[in-house]
Amino acid sequence: IIMDRVEKLSGHLSANQTTAKANYSQTAQFGKVGSKNADDVVIVSALRTAICKGNKGQFKDTTPDNLLMPVLQAVVEQSGVPKELVKDTVVGNVSTMGAYAMPARAAQLRAGFPVETSLRTVNRQCSSGLQAVASIAADIKAGFIDAGIGAGVESMTMGGAPGDPSTLPPFDMSSVFENPLAAGCLNPMGITSENVAEKFGITREQQDAFAVTSHAKASNAIKKGLFKDEIVPVKTTFTDKEGNEKEVVVDTDEGAREGTNVEGLAKLKAAFKKGGSTTAGNSSQVSDGAAAVLLMRRSEAEKHKLPIIGVFRGFKVAGVPPEIMGIGPAAAIPELLADVGMGIKDIDVYELNEAFASQALYCRDKLGIPEDRINPNGGAIALGHPLGCTGARQVATLMNHLKKSGKKTGVCSMCIGTGMGAAALFEAQ
Repeated sequence: IIMDRVEKLSGHLSANQTTAKANYSQTAQFGKVGSKNADDVVIVSALRTAICKGNKGQFKDTTPDNLLMPVLQAVVEQSGVPKELVKDTVVGNVSTMGAYAMPARAAQLRAGFPVETSLRTVNRQCSSGLQAVASIAADIKAGFIDAGIGAGVESMTMGGAPGDPSTLPPFDMSSVFENPLAAGCLNPMGITSENVAEKFGITREQQDAFAVTSHAKASNAIKKGLFKDEIVPVKTTFTDKEGNEKEVVVDTDEGAREGTNVEGLAKLKAAFKKGGSTTAGNSSQVSDGAAAVLLMRRSEAEKHKLPIIGVFRGFKVAGVPPEIMGIGPAAAIPELLADVGMGIKDIDVYELNEAFASQALYCRDKLGIPEDRINPNGGAIALGHPLGCTGARQVATLMNHLKKSGKKTGVCSMCIGTGMGAAALFEAQ
């Protein structure tokens, strides 16, 4: 049954790649790439913290609110937006209780925003940060607000390991197991990676080679200082291995390993399944970090003479079988592009979250995305994947890269646990 569903889905994706919707529904809402309209949803700032290693990095002793607060402050300070103009904030978070609603609101107030600036949190698994950005964009387009912040934060150090049984909410597990589709939601993420690799013939060698490339690109970007303009330095305290507490300023990503090679990765054992192909070396890293994106109506930004660095052009979420959740971007990206009347090769850059090399390779090859357009400065295998932060982090990285490279369009996309994919389109200005 599962294999039949996969084959049907694959056929559907292939059809979507070549058949665009005639009405281009999101173009009608968010505007066509290349156009300028007073009610465009524009980006005036997109920043992030460095991404640190979970449980052992320099953020391991930093609570999530103390990661979130600096990026909320930074996007208004960098852009010059008066805090009172920001009417709402959405924060993505995955692994802490209640999607971190109370501490996030407290962080916003500590950051100096007036009490009139509201806040809510959202948990759409690994797309939470991107969902936060899209939710603010939709609120602006609907006329609810003229300016808002879409953000994401995750301390995987403090939030617990993904899939930890002790953190599961109450639900009728016996009934879930009786429904094959629902039971797929209980698959550990590593097993979904193994399912994708096995079903679509993605070898261990291919996955390790992809991981090596991610580390090489990220290491090169760090060495050249390409991330400096998007990273907010965070002053915090850190207790080292010897028990010494140190005050540090964290401004550099920790995960990239320069010199990573296939020979070294080949020595690692499969992490989730005996005889499997998914390892710690070709999977995303457990990480801590935060990011924020400040969006406004174009007319409001121009009225206050604020910088405009990009435009939000569309967003799509698509469902896929939970047991192969990693193929989600291969469903969401074609639907998004069909909605805006564009094709795969019309997009200059893809920030494709590397939850696992297996699923990133599948999505790249299924969609026919040119290799040089994916994660030009590395992805989550090298940089890390702080769950609720990642989507907003991708937007900050994308906007920074588009500015430096002079390129025009970019898509941020990721797979989502329980079987979904999300994708959003941005244009540099």
